[in-house]
Amino acid sequence: MVIRLAHVDDHETVRLGLASLVVDEPDLEITVAGSSVDEILGMLDQIDLVVLDIRLSDGSTVEHNLGVLQARGARVLAFTAADDPAELRVASRAGVLGILRKSDSREAILDALRRASGGEAIATTEWAAALDSDPDLASARLSPKEQEVLALYASGEKSTTVASRAGLSSSTVAEYIRRIRFKYAAAGRPAHTKIDLYKRAVEDRLLPRPEP
Repeated sequence: MVIRLAHVDDHETVRLGLASLVVDEPDLEITVAGSSVDEILGMLDQIDLVVLDIRLSDGSTVEHNLGVLQARGARVLAFTAADDPAELRVASRAGVLGILRKSDSREAILDALRRASGGEAIATTEWAAALDSDPDLASARLSPKEQEVLALYASGEKSTTVASRAGLSSSTVAEYIRRIRFKYAAAGRPAHTKIDLYKRAVEDRLLPRPEP
């Protein structure tokens, strides 16, 4: 199966650089590339992952671009020079699957592309640094039991396993997850998906952050 990528970057040399990284990878292809989100929208239904520079010269913001892409159901991985902590925080809060440096190794970039294309959150040191410097992470005020359930569930455990380990019924676990989502939404930190819950658990130090 070939993973189809869209690459948005306003520097042609960066687009050519990523293309050169994947050209010899039989399971990866750049299906469309452009200097703005608008240039790839027509192909979005054929794309598995959008690789997005968070600072574009067309005047758009990362929040706007992510909103447009996510409204179309796209998975997005930020690919950036990572030189502006404020922009990294915005990208993290807006729902990117991860923040990847353009200076990362070839192996790290290829691995992140493959994992993010399947919807996996990519916990990088840049993402962790953005969280550490974010003054606006309002507390969801989870109870100790809610924290336990979230940590188990967000780490990838199935609901039945969470129930067994937490000493709860499966229906009670489902109610806890519903309550946790509500509390995060009320705190202005929505968690609609399991990936979102994983991010919230990392943000609140219920799961370990990536090592530098």
